[in-house]
Amino acid sequence: MYSRSTHISLLERLGDSQDASAWREFHDRYAALIIGFARRRNLQPADCDDVAQNVLLTLSRKMPEFQYDPAKGKFRSYLKTIALHAIFRKQHERHGEVHLEYLQDATRAAAEDETIDEAWEAEWRQYHVRLGMRAVAAEFNDADRRAFQQYALDGRDASEVAEALSMSVDQVYQAKSRIMRRLKLLIEKQVEEEG
Repeated sequence: MYSRSTHISLLERLGDSQDASAWREFHDRYAALIIGFARRRNLQPADCDDVAQNVLLTLSRKMPEFQYDPAKGKFRSYLKTIALHAIFRKQHERHGEVHLEYLQDATRAAAEDETIDEAWEAEWRQYHVRLGMRAVAAEFNDADRRAFQQYALDGRDASEVAEALSMSVDQVYQAKSRIMRRLKLLIEKQVEEEG
């Protein structure tokens, strides 16, 4: 049996289509992931938003019967399949009606296309970083966050960052180290919760 987690509890709450807070939380957690994945499949920004909405609509119909069973696979794989269907539909609706057989063939082809898996995995990693950074934003002071952003993420020289933020170079290094350590722990916990 698997341990209960926030992630699993959220999936169970989605079974109640009237639980607006569960759907808001789901949207807050996964919309950027779905939009980013659609963007990597070369859709326009408005089409990416449509894909995210279509995924949510599909899930709202399927979640009342959905039973999470880690032995059958991960939720992220299920979500990827639904996102791919929405992307394929959006890509081909300009050409007229999209037939179910096409979606099934496209899904099978996607299962063999390593670039799709690579794009999904890249977005999935970014998703976890974004979630972790939300927690970091609440846990660390502004100076440490700015030092981390400029030094670790933007690649600026530590001495330039220190001077710009009126910090010592050692403080810049420490901010990066503390935030990276915390981010690593947060991401590990998030991945573990997903099952």
